[in-house]
Amino acid sequence: MVRVLAVCGLPACGKGEFAEMASSLGLPVRSMGDMVREEVLRQGLEGDPRVFGRVAMELRAAHGDDVLAVRLADAIDAMDDRPSLLIIDGLRGVAERDIFTARWGDGFAVVAIHAEADVRFKRSQDRGRAEDGSLEDFQARDARELGWGVGQLMEEADHVLHNRDPLSTFRAEARDLLLGLTA
Repeated sequence: MVRVLAVCGLPACGKGEFAEMASSLGLPVRSMGDMVREEVLRQGLEGDPRVFGRVAMELRAAHGDDVLAVRLADAIDAMDDRPSLLIIDGLRGVAERDIFTARWGDGFAVVAIHAEADVRFKRSQDRGRAEDGSLEDFQARDARELGWGVGQLMEEADHVLHNRDPLSTFRAEARDLLLGLTA
C-alpha cells in the first residue's frame, strides 16, 4: 500500500514550494488543483480566477464534495510503481480527507502550511497564475476554501509548517519533514 501525505493551506501559503521540495527529493506529487485546471481546459474555458472557482464548485455540486479526491485516489491506486511516499498538493476539504483516510488508513497523513494573508497575497501576485487575481478575488478564494473545510483540516493536521521569510527556512523545514517521513 502506498503512503500518502496531503498538503493543505490557504492559497499561496507555500503548498507548491512544499511540492517542489518533494519532487527534488524524488517523491511523486499529484495536485488537486491540476485536476480543476484540466477540467477547465477540457471544457475549453478561459482560465481566469472566477472560472477556476466556478468549475471547482460545479464539480462538487454535481458529483459531491469528494469528487476530486475519489478521482485522484483511483488514479493513485492504479499506479504500477509504488513510491515510498506520495505527496498530494492542495487538499482543500474534509470530504476529500475522509476519502483518503478511508482508502489508505494509517498510510495517510496531512501537513498544514500556515502563512499570513498579506504575505500570501503578495506571493499570489508574484507567481501570476491564471487563478490569481485581485485582492477581492484572493479574499473570495480564501472564503470559498474555508467553506470547503480547509481551516478544519489545518487545525487537525498531523504536521504543521509555518512559511515566513526567509523562504529558505521554510524549504529547510519542509525538507526535514519529508526526509523524516521517508526514513
